[in-house]
Amino acid sequence: MMILLGPVRRLALALVALLAMGASPVLAEPALWVIKDKDSTIYLFGTIHVLKPNTPWRSPKIARALQGADDVVMEIEQPEDATKTRDLMLKYGVDRTSPLSGKLKPESYAKLQAAAQAMGLPPQGLEPMRPWLAALTVFPVPLLRAGYDTESGVEKLLTAQAKAAGKPISAFETLEQQVRFFADMTPAQEIELLESTLDEIDGGAAEVDALVAAWTSGDQAELKRQIVDEMRGDYPDLYHLLLVDRNRDWARQLKSKLNGAGVSFVAVGAGHLAGPDSLQAQLAKLGVKAERVE
Repeated sequence: MMILLGPVRRLALALVALLAMGASPVLAEPALWVIKDKDSTIYLFGTIHVLKPNTPWRSPKIARALQGADDVVMEIEQPEDATKTRDLMLKYGVDRTSPLSGKLKPESYAKLQAAAQAMGLPPQGLEPMRPWLAALTVFPVPLLRAGYDTESGVEKLLTAQAKAAGKPISAFETLEQQVRFFADMTPAQEIELLESTLDEIDGGAAEVDALVAAWTSGDQAELKRQIVDEMRGDYPDLYHLLLVDRNRDWARQLKSKLNGAGVSFVAVGAGHLAGPDSLQAQLAKLGVKAERVE
């Protein structure tokens, strides 16, 4: 489910933990982190959500880390049956008693209809959607216009590679848990999310390209500025809900994982590995030091 361009939308883009790269080759590479104890090694890899087809993204360093891993951990589970995702959307994202048009300002609803038409969706199909689901439905518009393809996302590639190699795949969260992060928003937060998405559709591709450029160059400071700083300042409630609280939970899970043995490759959204409340920062509070792999 991907998370949206603007402070919240850029997080959403990085949230569900997938990978994007621009068309231009770069000499630098995405950041890779590692935590260790005497018998465990866990790599932490930040991702973004979509990829332009046929774009190379793995450096030799990242490839070696993945190849040497005994198991792979994703941000959320990757269901093979698409009906599971559809059923959750129907369960949490549909409100047939209160049409969407009645929740939005007329100008916002007009923007939403235009975005839906750009994707080939019938505008009337939006009416039963809750605002958060409508936001997630139309946010790919600028990505599709710029040539990004959700089917080329890195999670799909990582999943396929792990399965081919016989590596177990687990996740920090279930798909239902992630859907609930949106479904449990207040009505005001939902409208804020949707309006932010609509306001930035026209300029969304440029923002994705800028985010991708920072990601591909391993520029953690720029990722912090683009994802963390804006969201932390403009949407503090969502920042804590979608980043801080989850990082704390994942840090606890990783510390427990260190009690075992072996090598793991962990892939989560790039926004989770940047800023003062990052996953690395939460691990440090638990006495676990994360180091960047050079």
